[in-house]
Amino acid sequence: MAFGLTALYMIAEVIGGFAANSLALLADAGHMFSDAAALALSLVAVMLAQRPATPQRTYGFHRAEILAALANGAALLALSVLIAREAWERLSAPPDVRGGLLLAVACGGLVINLANLRILGGGRASSLNVRGAWLHVVADTLGSVGAISAGMAIYFLGWRWADPVASFIIAALVLYSSWGLIRETLEVLMQGVPKGISIEAVTTALRELPGVLDAHDLHVWSLTSGKNIATAHLLIAKDADHQRVIDAANRALAHHFGIHHATIQVEHHELASQCNPCGPAAAVG
Repeated sequence: MAFGLTALYMIAEVIGGFAANSLALLADAGHMFSDAAALALSLVAVMLAQRPATPQRTYGFHRAEILAALANGAALLALSVLIAREAWERLSAPPDVRGGLLLAVACGGLVINLANLRILGGGRASSLNVRGAWLHVVADTLGSVGAISAGMAIYFLGWRWADPVASFIIAALVLYSSWGLIRETLEVLMQGVPKGISIEAVTTALRELPGVLDAHDLHVWSLTSGKNIATAHLLIAKDADHQRVIDAANRALAHHFGIHHATIQVEHHELASQCNPCGPAAAVG
């Protein structure tokens, strides 16, 4: 729905931008084009992520959503640079702009963007992919507000310079939204600790489990938004039960940290001490 609305009104903004000779409107149309591409890419990524795992891709295709989010962020970054460059050229010699037409088309764009924000709003908290598409629409909504402001300034006050100034503001907003998205997607691709999880807190929670003497070699990362994974080695007491320790560790990770996929290796204290000269490979699971 959001893709269809965006693509249709993008055409209207391109026509209106050329007719009104407005860079702000064309910049908003360009951003709407990137919105349409972002929404299409996000939709394809969601469809890919639902495909089952294969012998070659044992984790499935979940990372397709992260790659789509990264592509959307990079596209936003490039778009902000293009808009700013064109605005700088126009600022020295502001062209004649039809403020009334600019105002009318920008108001229509604002209505479309508000509808898209409502459509996409429900999924942005649980998916970086959807958040990337949603951020495109947020920046475009702010761009529509900027274009409306420019149209009012030109129509009522005759301020031709308002068009390139509004374009600069749009470019800055697009740059801000794209940088945050790129940073988060790179963090996932670099297998960083997921946002909101403290590795120290996870280690402490595992060490406090009955029968556990120590926790080490702990790794926590995200496969995609909302799918966190962990691996850990637990040193347990001689009389501790393997399965009970593993079950307790899985429950603690799921309940306190939202980690529902964990691989736990247990090592008996006396065996680990006897094999210590052999190195980590001698640990008994």
